[in-house]
Amino acid sequence: MITINSRLIRIHWFGLTCFFSFLLLSGCQTITNSMLEKPVSAVDVLPMPVASHEFSFDPFRDDVVGNVQVINANYEDTLSDIARRFNLGYEEIVAANPDVDPWLPGAGTRIIIPTQFILPDAPREGIVINLAAMRLFYFPKAEDGEMQYVITHPVGIGRLQWKTPVGATRITVKDENPVWRPTPSIHKEYARNGNPLPAAVPPGPDNPMGTHVLRLAWPTYAIHGTNKPPSVGMRGSFGCIRMYPEDIAGLFNEVAVGTPVRVVNQPRLLGWRGDQLYLQTYPVLEDDKRNHDKQFGKLIEETRSALKAQINARPHQTLNNSLIKETILNPRAIAIPVTKADISLQNYLDLALHVQNTMPFNATWVGDIKGNLTTAEIWESEQIQ
Repeated sequence: MITINSRLIRIHWFGLTCFFSFLLLSGCQTITNSMLEKPVSAVDVLPMPVASHEFSFDPFRDDVVGNVQVINANYEDTLSDIARRFNLGYEEIVAANPDVDPWLPGAGTRIIIPTQFILPDAPREGIVINLAAMRLFYFPKAEDGEMQYVITHPVGIGRLQWKTPVGATRITVKDENPVWRPTPSIHKEYARNGNPLPAAVPPGPDNPMGTHVLRLAWPTYAIHGTNKPPSVGMRGSFGCIRMYPEDIAGLFNEVAVGTPVRVVNQPRLLGWRGDQLYLQTYPVLEDDKRNHDKQFGKLIEETRSALKAQINARPHQTLNNSLIKETILNPRAIAIPVTKADISLQNYLDLALHVQNTMPFNATWVGDIKGNLTTAEIWESEQIQ
């Protein structure tokens, strides 16, 4: 009996659609302006951006999904606007573009879209959250013989004084249109800042938990939405995991009560794709006091000696140590192939796929955040609360 995975059909159909669209768009470059009613513009000849939240992969061979993309900013864009468009968090896109003004990139500015991810070093089942990456990965159960599937979204995590815990837990309750009942410690925090809270906040636009909640076996912790979408990708919560409203709604429908949840803190990730070993680095969280240089040496040894590292030409690949050093010293949230010889980080980014600055096909968000608070206003309000 033949089984059909509808998710994989969607991914493969999307790939074919992009491929033929690219061929069509490329072919249009040979048409002269005199044959058209209007001149050919740059956007007409660029491919559509690739969806950045759903991927299939071979779990026995590969650890890397997605691709780095490049766009040109529009006149009114902020990095926060672009981040939500491409299902990225605020810190992710700022780290990838350290020389760009987050509030006013400027029309035409080249923006790196870091939509290539090394999967966390954790069991690929249920939900895995990497605090350093501020990113969630959901691995639906795969049938025998099928490619594995992953859904990934940016998240906000606990602020410095309200750390999100690391460890294993599970989803215990799914709650739609929740009531927020602040804990005594949260009441004290608000009261200390002259902004006392009611005993309960009903469902609606003022509810900081948004419209959907996945409660965890850890008391007082949950994965939930937010009424402040630009805060996703920041340390701004009281320890809970925040998601964009559209992302938590989709995840809510996918997962069941009992789904395992594992929270890790991995600022340096190694993984294989094809014959290349990739390295992805994120800024180390302020309260993470581990010796990551010492741990990284051990991580390289384990990664290169694992069974997965013995496939095809992988055992013969030589590490580009200068690129490794550059990637560690400049954590850009970008997955880099560190077994490619004689390239720098800039060389690699220069080769990234240049795409239209528009909503990716099958994107999770289709709205317009103009009129909401800016990321700067969100950040300021979080410091006051």
